[in-house]
Amino acid sequence: MSVAVLGAGAFGTALAISLARSRPGVMLWGRDENSINEMETSRENKAYLPGITLPDALSFTADLGKVGDAETVLLALPAQQLRGFLTASAAHLDGKTLVVCCKGIDLETGIGPSALIASACPAARVAILTGPSFAVDIAQGLPTALTLAVDGSAKELQETLSTTNIRLYSTTDRLGAELGGAMKNVMAIACGAAIGAGLGESARAALMTRGFAEMRRFASRRGAREETLVGLSGFGDLILTCTSTKSRNYTAGLALGAGAPLPDGKTVEGIPTAHALVAASSQDGFDMPISTAVSTLVTGKCSVSDALEDLLSRPLKEE
Repeated sequence: MSVAVLGAGAFGTALAISLARSRPGVMLWGRDENSINEMETSRENKAYLPGITLPDALSFTADLGKVGDAETVLLALPAQQLRGFLTASAAHLDGKTLVVCCKGIDLETGIGPSALIASACPAARVAILTGPSFAVDIAQGLPTALTLAVDGSAKELQETLSTTNIRLYSTTDRLGAELGGAMKNVMAIACGAAIGAGLGESARAALMTRGFAEMRRFASRRGAREETLVGLSGFGDLILTCTSTKSRNYTAGLALGAGAPLPDGKTVEGIPTAHALVAASSQDGFDMPISTAVSTLVTGKCSVSDALEDLLSRPLKEE
């Protein structure tokens, strides 16, 4: 089964590297033809994964029409760009197995990648690939375990996308896997802000724990299975993202907590996701205190100390 990876950023390139090391017929697509040509010539993605050699078996293209023969297409694009890309590219993608590799909720519509694909490409089979992973670890061949969420049997797709360093666990709960991957980014910003403001490790542990409870409540209310959030796509990803400076969301939180500017040129999916979660929860009358704190913090409507005061002044309750 041939595979195309759409998105030549760090994560898309890392997945393409791992797949090409394990199987033939892997193609990496990027929208910038000059960058794609340079990667093909130098066998390196100098912008995102410098120093890592791209496998000889990996092919490249900037022409979306050339991915038409691929039966499985991995969508490694920023979550906030996905809706527009699907609308413009549906003719090339509909009817294929589309594997979502981004994590987030579309800010304008308030829906996740699965629903976006169902709207733009109704004949496509949708899967979610998510879990605790950093692009550089995958590209370096370090062991990584991920969740593959797909309706029905996942065996063939699981075998297609498993590599020498990526181990896939399957689930049929696409919604739970999708929401876990999106919401943990919001909690990572909160944890980064706590550490950046000097509030300490105990405050981070509290935010991770209560943030995880918030994630589970919201996912369950939306129809996901709570046990999905306990796995790699929720709890596992939460641990990784809230504790490492390799995480863009965590480092964005560090900057906010320290009163520094947000990093330039880096996608921080937790920011629009926080706004989307607050909008969704307000419509449902559902309380999401940490997500709300992050949303107000990143828009400059409150300081870290104000957000902390709001959280600590909430009514006492049972755990």
